[in-house]
Amino acid sequence: MRIDVLTLFPNMFDGPMSESIIGKAIEKELVEIKTTNFRDYTENKHNMVDDYPFGGGAGMLLTAQPIVDSIDAIKKSQPETKKRIILMDPAGKKYDQKLAEELSQEEHLIFICGHYEGFDERIKSHVTDEVSIGDFILTGGELGAMVIIDSVVRLLPETLGNVLSNQTDSFSTGLLEHPQYTRPRSFRGEEVPEVLLSGNHAKIAEWQEKASLRKTLERRPDLLEKIELTEQQEKWLQEIKEELDE
Repeated sequence: MRIDVLTLFPNMFDGPMSESIIGKAIEKELVEIKTTNFRDYTENKHNMVDDYPFGGGAGMLLTAQPIVDSIDAIKKSQPETKKRIILMDPAGKKYDQKLAEELSQEEHLIFICGHYEGFDERIKSHVTDEVSIGDFILTGGELGAMVIIDSVVRLLPETLGNVLSNQTDSFSTGLLEHPQYTRPRSFRGEEVPEVLLSGNHAKIAEWQEKASLRKTLERRPDLLEKIELTEQQEKWLQEIKEELDE
């Protein structure tokens, strides 16, 4: 996968995009990440990338020319790839695991990171997606882009050491992940559930699935409205609800 990031602050990506899982994915040549400072594409003598909005209003808007020319330059240098161009925008579609999985199937992602009050609307005719990571405001789109890149790269084949890891993560199944434990068996009076030490894989799988249902019901009941439960899961969920009512 190829990932390009258009940003006024490319140095922000040096650390996060070279460490941990992403760093290993780059070493394995599973992903290539490039940053472009779109200020380099300005055509005015002062290298200005923003201007006052027509009609008045607070703040400054990013102008279309340097961003669109940056996109065109990437397209020209990488003509063979199919591109998904993502504008980081508070008004965009809210990001979730389903979209992460969708983006992980693409061969080339381009992120546009905004600043100031917003964008010239004409930039949006050159993008495929407008995405927000949540209902809050950040100084710029860089941190949001990093969040998305991290969540996408870890889904690429061979990125994680255990291929099952991203299949059992919270949200990948529609449910929150079940509680997990490691050594020691007893810590300050708290014990590991006995079933996890039994070696009975069927019983362990059942406990984990029921624990996921319980955790989701207690912490994110809204998620249960978005997925289709099996008949067995529905039965377990009812049992959990009765236990909690007691």
